[in-house]
Amino acid sequence: MSELSDIAKQAMIQPQEAMSEVKNKKNSLYIGIPKETSFQENRIALTPLSVGLLVQNGHEVVIEAGAGLAANFNDNHFSEQGAMIVYDKKEVYKADLIIKIAPPTEDEVSMMKMGQVLFSALQMSTIKVEFLQSLMKKNITALSFEYLRDEGNVLSVVRAMSEIVGATSVLIAAEYLSNVFEGKGLMLGGITGVPPTEIVILGAGTVGEYAARTALALGAEVKVFDSSIYKLRRLQNNIGSRVFTSVIQPVVLQKALWCCDVAIGAIRAEHGRSPCIVSEETVSKMKSNSVIIDVSIDQGGCFETSRITNHKVPTFRKHDVIHYCVPNIASRVSRTATYALTNIFTPILLEIGEMGGIMNLIWERPGIRNAIYLYQGKLTNKDLSDRFNIPMKDLDLLIVSNR
Repeated sequence: MSELSDIAKQAMIQPQEAMSEVKNKKNSLYIGIPKETSFQENRIALTPLSVGLLVQNGHEVVIEAGAGLAANFNDNHFSEQGAMIVYDKKEVYKADLIIKIAPPTEDEVSMMKMGQVLFSALQMSTIKVEFLQSLMKKNITALSFEYLRDEGNVLSVVRAMSEIVGATSVLIAAEYLSNVFEGKGLMLGGITGVPPTEIVILGAGTVGEYAARTALALGAEVKVFDSSIYKLRRLQNNIGSRVFTSVIQPVVLQKALWCCDVAIGAIRAEHGRSPCIVSEETVSKMKSNSVIIDVSIDQGGCFETSRITNHKVPTFRKHDVIHYCVPNIASRVSRTATYALTNIFTPILLEIGEMGGIMNLIWERPGIRNAIYLYQGKLTNKDLSDRFNIPMKDLDLLIVSNR
């Protein structure tokens, strides 16, 4: 009995790692939201209610005056939720974490402080090596919206914006078919006894799917073309009804384009330029006053006649076909886009606070890890490394070495 007692006493003085108290790692974030300076960028990363939720959880939010006006959020909407409104952009860049839509400009990068965390888009097609090097010199940890994945391994921001762009592109087409914009004078869709308008959609990804959904809901006749049978099958299954689908056969595609009222280009490239699959000759034979919406224009466009336009002068005519080639269609419905973005970003910011910093969140969440292209000034993105010939570091090893 005494032997058992001695053993028990000995056990009591052994290290008790499993029983040690786990300390609360929660910390307060200092978040800055500058006003967007990118041309016709109307979105803002967080809504007033999201700011209120962050403030209630002990975080501090500073916003540049007028940052939300383009999305119809006034300064007082944010201040009433506990945000600090400042008129000097430099004050915003004193925050530990900066969240914005477009990548920071050269002037904005110069205002950033050492070791800051940046949440923004990367815009791979326009990024310059000088921008990257400036961030690297300041030991910035940067997260790109385009690479951000959710629990289902879906590119969450890309998916949300693609849903908006797909649905909006059909509504834009409806405007330009009407007499108001010197179109054909057609109502998109159809009524009893009147043949429906015909819409050709190039691409069966998220943009193509939501364009097809909206067009079908309005009563239009829809034809979808894509080079992937898998994507075409998925589109039909997701929509829940059979629509005309075809792989991209030049003869079939030409006939469809010559007969249609609206053509929507939604073919995306994994890397680089989107494929240009519709020649100028084909466009020249399309019906007079028909409408082309080239959603892929930010990657070069998939119509040979396309060239970039903007929200002030969104269209031009070529071969008597109306071309709409605005790259940031989501900014046209900036308030809806802002709500979609804030639903993604707010939980991430709250988790960073709960976990005691972004390093812990990167460690726990593969989807966040995938979006990090700079970690404490070191390049961790393979696409950027290949493009600019800059050596990259393995993010997992960097995190392990800092834990």
